[in-house]
Amino acid sequence: MNIQPDQVSVRQFYEAMVATITPRPIAWVSTIDAEGTCNLAPYSFFNGVGANPPTLMFCPANKGDGTAKDTLANIRANGEFVVNVVTEAFFDAMKLSASDVAADEDEFTLTGTQKAPSDFVKPPRVRDVVAAMECELLTSMQLGVGPGGANLVVGKIVSIYVADSALDESGSLNADQIRPIGRMGGPRYTKTNDQIE
Repeated sequence: MNIQPDQVSVRQFYEAMVATITPRPIAWVSTIDAEGTCNLAPYSFFNGVGANPPTLMFCPANKGDGTAKDTLANIRANGEFVVNVVTEAFFDAMKLSASDVAADEDEFTLTGTQKAPSDFVKPPRVRDVVAAMECELLTSMQLGVGPGGANLVVGKIVSIYVADSALDESGSLNADQIRPIGRMGGPRYTKTNDQIE
């Protein structure tokens, strides 16, 4: 069987993509608008791009009416965002933050998630996350139009916050202590506790 994008609906092709591109890391992106309202939303089309310069990318799709999501609008307006790492402790809040709410509603408040100030950018990070990356916008590109139209955001990482709990005795990052949640196809997620070498 071959699934071709011009032979099925956008939704059907999306479902084929997310069932085969797995597990995907989750960028839990916090931004802030000109009035100071914070936005917090998850994106699983996300990954690192390179280390020199240190960059990452994620892809916010357009809303159902074809307009940009609040995350993208805020980043385009002020050029800053934070990518929070989602672990099991924040799983329910992360899912709730994906709700479609008005631009003036703060998803931190909606989810009961506490804010912590960032060191180099205006948007806050999620308090008590094990890791978060403060970013400045390098470029954004509109890849598609209309409902579900893809947009690419590439950010330069200016700082990585790591909780003390994720450091070993020498003060080095211990990746085994981060244990992020990954996104599978449909409504399914996976833990990263079980690892192989």
